[in-house]
Amino acid sequence: MNILSLTPATVWKFFHEICQIPHPSKQEARLAEYIIGFAKSRNLQWKQDDTGNVLISKAATPGKEKTPIVILQSHLDMVCEKNEDTVFDFQKDPIHPYIDGVWVKARGTTLGADDGIGIAIQLALLDATDIPHGPIECLFTVDEETGLTGAFGLKPGFLEGRILINLDSEDEGRIFIGCAGGRDTVAYLPYSSEPTPRSMLGYKVTIKGLKGGHSGDDINKGLGNATKILNRLLWNASRDFQVRISMIDAGNLRNAIAREATATIAINLQNEKAFTEYIAQFDQDIKNELRVTEPDVKIAAEKVSAPATLIDGATQEKLLHAVYACPHGVIEMSREIPNFVETSTNLASVKTGDKEIVITTSQRSSVESAKKDVVDMVESVFQLIGARVEHSAGYPGWKPNPDSPLLKQTVDTYRQLFQAEPKVLAVHAGLECGLIGATYPGMDMISIGPTMRGVHSPDEKIEITSVEKCWDLIVALLDKIGS
Repeated sequence: MNILSLTPATVWKFFHEICQIPHPSKQEARLAEYIIGFAKSRNLQWKQDDTGNVLISKAATPGKEKTPIVILQSHLDMVCEKNEDTVFDFQKDPIHPYIDGVWVKARGTTLGADDGIGIAIQLALLDATDIPHGPIECLFTVDEETGLTGAFGLKPGFLEGRILINLDSEDEGRIFIGCAGGRDTVAYLPYSSEPTPRSMLGYKVTIKGLKGGHSGDDINKGLGNATKILNRLLWNASRDFQVRISMIDAGNLRNAIAREATATIAINLQNEKAFTEYIAQFDQDIKNELRVTEPDVKIAAEKVSAPATLIDGATQEKLLHAVYACPHGVIEMSREIPNFVETSTNLASVKTGDKEIVITTSQRSSVESAKKDVVDMVESVFQLIGARVEHSAGYPGWKPNPDSPLLKQTVDTYRQLFQAEPKVLAVHAGLECGLIGATYPGMDMISIGPTMRGVHSPDEKIEITSVEKCWDLIVALLDKIGS
C-alpha cells in the first residue's frame, strides 16, 4: 500500500509528484516549472514575479462569478534534513514517502509535507471540475524556510484577492489568526590553528538520537538541543581532562532545534581512561534528564586518528563559555493567551570553518519590542568574546483579528462539517501572512493545515485522516464564501 491509495486521491497524487522533484530552499525552480506546466496544460492563467513567486488564477464555477476572489497560499521550498547515516542528496534524489499506521513519513529524511501538502491541495483544487467555488488565486511563494524571500518580494498589484487562506499550519482543528515575528543572529568568531602535539590521541564525540523539531512550534516541548549538550560536554571535559577541540559540527538549520552534533577532539594519553568513563556517565545523566521527551538520545566517543590541528586554546575557552551562556528555549510566555509562547530563541548550530567559527541562532516573538530585547540579549553574549555579530532583516508578526469575517465563516463551516469546535489560536512559528498583510493592508487571512509532527526533522510525518478533513473544510469553505 502506497500513498497513491489514500484519499483524497488527487491530493495524494499531486503530493507524490511533488516528492519526485527536488526543491530545497532557494532551489525551487524545477518545482515552479512543474507548476507552471500544470497551469499551461489546463489553460489556466498564470504569472511569475521577479522573485520567483508563481500565481495561478482559476475562474469561478457557474453561478459563483460575483463572489469575492479567494487566495490560497503555500510555499514551494522544503527543509532538507536527514539522519547522519542516511545516504541522500536533496539536490537530485526524490523523497520516498511511505505509510506507517495513521501517518505518512519519509525514509531517513524530512518528508516535505511542509509545505508540499499545501501545494498538493492547491493543485487538486485547480484541477477539479466538480467543486463549486468563486474565483481563485493560488499563490506559490519561494524560499519561505530560509528567508521568507518570496513573501518579502511580493509587490502590490500581483494579487487581486483580499481574502487569503494560508496552508502552512500543522494542526487540524486549529485555525490560526496570528504569528510571531522573527530575526536571525549569527556570530563569527575567528580562530588560529595550532598543530596537535604528537603525544595526543584523537576522539570523535557524537550526540544523536534527538527528535529535533521546529524552532517555533516545538520550542516549548522540552526537547534536547544537541548543540547545547555537546558544548556542555566539552566545557566540562576541557576543564577536567584538558580536552582540546579540532572541529565542531553541531546542528544545522536556523529554524530547527539541533538533533545531532559531533566534535573531533584531542586528549593526552594519561587522561584517556577518565575521559571515556566521563562520557559513559554523561550519557547516563543526559538520558536521565531527558528520559520523558528524548528516550533515544545517545552520547558516544569513538577513538579516531589524531587531528592535524586544533583551535587555539584562548578561542576554545571563549567559544565554550559563550555557547554555554547563550540562551536557548522559551524566554517569555504570553500573559494574555494561555499556554502561548510569546518570546523564544533557538541556538541552532555551531560550525568550524577554515578561519572562523560560525554560531547561528534565531529569535521569535509576537511582541516587536520583546523580539528586539532577545536579539540584543544573544548579541551581547557573543560581543563579550569579541565575535562579529550580524542580524537578518527579520520579518514582522501577524496581529490577530478576532473579528475577521473569514474566521467566522471558517469556524461555522468547521462546526457544520465535523460537529466539533475548532480552536482559534496564534502560532509562535513565523508565517508569511505577516509580510503579505504588510504589502496588502486589510487582507482578511487565516492559516490552516493538516496535522504534522516532527516538522524540520527526519521524523516529519503527516496524519492521513487530517489531510482529508482539511480538504473537506477548504472545499466547503470555498462554496460558502460570498454566498
